[in-house]
Amino acid sequence: MFKGFAAGLAIVSVLAAWPAAAADAPTEAAAKKIQAFYGVLVDAMKGGSKLGIQGRYDKLKPAIETAFNLPVMTQFAVGPDWSKYSEADHKALIEAFERMTVSNYAKNFDSYNGQQFVVLPNVVNRAPDKVVQTEMRPAKGDPVKFNYRMRDAGGGDWKVIDVFLAGFTSQLALRRSEFSDTVAKEGASGLVKKMNAVADNTMKG
Repeated sequence: MFKGFAAGLAIVSVLAAWPAAAADAPTEAAAKKIQAFYGVLVDAMKGGSKLGIQGRYDKLKPAIETAFNLPVMTQFAVGPDWSKYSEADHKALIEAFERMTVSNYAKNFDSYNGQQFVVLPNVVNRAPDKVVQTEMRPAKGDPVKFNYRMRDAGGGDWKVIDVFLAGFTSQLALRRSEFSDTVAKEGASGLVKKMNAVADNTMKG
């Protein structure tokens, strides 16, 4: 659902097809983090055209920063070459990855029609991580599963490090595949340019 990168768009598009509504409050800290994120997402969706894409972006940005471990996600998406890059490169890559991620949510979650997004209570422990299982429940048809792999970022602050479409397709594995050619040929600066171009194009509405 990340047009830009096809794999990400696949995830965003499915989610956009069935907007989210909050379910009963979960008890696990990791699940609560996802529930809180979707609460903000639903609010942004309800703002729809009144907020506009920039308004939705501004609303979603802090929620995404809170729920997602963007530095870890960026590092995984870049792959082994990450260790070769400078701290300045790391900073630029993380910022570009965040812009691309937030802009895609702002673009694709642009309206609310009352469908449900349910955070399931059975959080799976896969040390050192937890997997928060969720379902998109359309008015008709079968639910679509989205699993969130989460890791403690410190002090019990659980954050998303990967999203699994249909319960098993890793968003970041797809991202790494998409980025690999640019990383190999153009390095950090080329990937930053590519991600920012995707974000700029997405924000045109």
